[in-house]
Amino acid sequence: MTNSGRHFLQIPGPSNVPDSVLHAISMPTIDHRGPDFKELFSHVLTGMADIFGTANQVVIYPATGTGAWEAALVNTLNSGDEILCCETGHFSSLWKAMAEKWGLKPTMITGDWRTGADPEKIREALEADSDHRFKAICVVHNETSTGVTSRIPEIRKAIDETGHPALLLVDTISSLGSVDYRHDEWGVDVTVSGSQKGLMLPPGLSFNAISDKALAAHQQSTLPKSVWNWTEMLESGKNGMTPYTPSTNILYGLKESLRILNEEGLDNVFARHIRFGKATRAAVEAWGLEVLCTNENEHSPVLTAVVMPEGHDADELRAIILEKFNMSLGAGLSKLKGRVFRIGHLGDLSDLTLAGTLAGVQMGLQLSGVKVDPGGLDAALDILKHK
Repeated sequence: MTNSGRHFLQIPGPSNVPDSVLHAISMPTIDHRGPDFKELFSHVLTGMADIFGTANQVVIYPATGTGAWEAALVNTLNSGDEILCCETGHFSSLWKAMAEKWGLKPTMITGDWRTGADPEKIREALEADSDHRFKAICVVHNETSTGVTSRIPEIRKAIDETGHPALLLVDTISSLGSVDYRHDEWGVDVTVSGSQKGLMLPPGLSFNAISDKALAAHQQSTLPKSVWNWTEMLESGKNGMTPYTPSTNILYGLKESLRILNEEGLDNVFARHIRFGKATRAAVEAWGLEVLCTNENEHSPVLTAVVMPEGHDADELRAIILEKFNMSLGAGLSKLKGRVFRIGHLGDLSDLTLAGTLAGVQMGLQLSGVKVDPGGLDAALDILKHK
């Protein structure tokens, strides 16, 4: 049976793309060595520096966030370097695995996938590293697999108090443009991000924001790099150009998404996402279910991971909701497979869209035989109707 109405894409990214962004992407392709492109690229470079909160030039790659992960590593480190990683979920584990492929030696601070990177454990690891073997610390700001947001300012404070010189590398792939983030103010050395979440674009662009300290490390880095080389990207970017073919049409979309974010105002964007997170958690708790994140100070504003009761499979629930209500929810990843489902509430999202999403989840839970309090939706609406 064909469902009427639009599909509800409520995964935690790729997120919904606004119509005006889609229209911008459909502009005729231009000469990426001509003056129109120079104007476009210079505009989005400036706009992205504002989004990151940095005075330095940002690098924009025609790649997904995985490429920007790799760029952060190969531009700052050397083969055999030891790094400190923080296990907060599926994606922090993947970043560690990538580092191993590059001949780096990561030490993982283990976690329970229900809390963020622990500033005190990072402090302890650095205090024990009197020889300064760790050259970098890798942290995922918003762990998309768990709905947990790590406290980057507290982590920076812990690093500073130890006097350790390690670089701080932070993944904001699912938080940038939706959650308050300040690259310069928080003392981050490399921030990694991608286009398909809070920036409301299709996958295809990724970013590095770079501190002066990271640039100095880049000058000493001997890991192989060609596509990801900051030197070539930054030199070209100064002139509004790229060293190789860019994702021209998605850059048109980026210009429009930056306009949308700035028109709403970033503070308003962040507040809206916080409110959506509160409304979603209110529904989950009223249903009598459990939010995966257990730390009140680390709940993600962009997604909520929900633990299924014993005897129920999250993927079966997702299949029912897709079939009956034409809505996609995020799956549990790796060791959370079948145990959680994830509700995305980020990007181009309104109060009514979220209300419809939660109504679909509530109906799906009831159809799948999960006993829930039907007052869950009302609990969310009580928050949504008071802006």
